Amino acid sequence: MRQARHPGLEEMSLVAVMGALSDPIRVGLVRVLADGHERGWGELRAPVAKSTLSHHLRVLRDAGLTRTRQEGTRCFVELRRDDLDARFPGLLDAVLGVARADDVGAHVGVADDPNHA
Repeated sequence: MRQARHPGLEEMSLVAVMGALSDPIRVGLVRVLADGHERGWGELRAPVAKSTLSHHLRVLRDAGLTRTRQEGTRCFVELRRDDLDARFPGLLDAVLGVARADDVGAHVGVADDPNHA
């Protein structure tokens, strides 16, 4: 697998970020990653096929919301919170607050979380 490209801070656009956050699965992934822990792709659980989950992760990465790294055959993803907060102050916290209040993306979780089988 080739190394994933991540947009630099100056390349991140509001339109791309908001477009990436326009899907409940992707909002759920951001909610999961907002805890600050890097997650292996295999840990993530969503009610979609693996190929569709991969697509959602790519959309998030291409918009600059996440960073993906490869270690051998495994891929890991983390939220680029510091970059997002620097480029769009307050946006991530606002989106996460409303997502929690409206239960958007709650059906996405991690494998070791008993609330998300």
